[in-house]
Amino acid sequence: MTLIEQNAVVLFQGDSITDANRNRNDGENLGSGYANLVTSLFTSKYPGKQATFLNRGISGDRVVDLERRWEEDCLALKPTWLSIYVGVNDTWRRYDNNNPMSAGEYYATYQRLIKRAKERLNANLILVEPFVLPVNESQKQWREDLDPKIQAVRELAGEFKALYVPLDGLFAQAAAQTGPAYWAPDGVHPSPAGAALIANAWLQAVKAQ
Repeated sequence: MTLIEQNAVVLFQGDSITDANRNRNDGENLGSGYANLVTSLFTSKYPGKQATFLNRGISGDRVVDLERRWEEDCLALKPTWLSIYVGVNDTWRRYDNNNPMSAGEYYATYQRLIKRAKERLNANLILVEPFVLPVNESQKQWREDLDPKIQAVRELAGEFKALYVPLDGLFAQAAAQTGPAYWAPDGVHPSPAGAALIANAWLQAVKAQ
């Protein structure tokens, strides 16, 4: 039986992988990515739960961007479940825009977001691990920046007793069979198969599979 309760409000928060080209003028629009797949699969299996799913991911966001819009796009929505998936842009901007963020700053900012959510909402937490699947040589150096951030998310999950979705390892395992581009053509944004991989891992975390 799933951990998600009757009349739950589930909020997906994050960057472009969560955003997935959603219509931001429609507060109920879920985009075309894993958030939409999770909602479709969950609501078809548990119609009696009457759960509401919301997506407030925004393409390009880093953890500092989430903090800037946390009141409006998280706390005001009063979710009972909060799913956070952010981190790859915090690495990417170091390499494409010379705008790095240390793992320590990433951790501290992420921790503030969680504390505010717990204090105001006492929401259940699902932390989703960022990943990269290098499809070119330049992306291989990202690991030195992203790995400490992945570790930070793992530590935060332990600190706040959050459910955890370990995507980096799952994608690495999947890519070993097919090559990375099958799951993420640019190494970051998932293909339809990659979005399904995320959705299935998320549903497993909440015991909905």
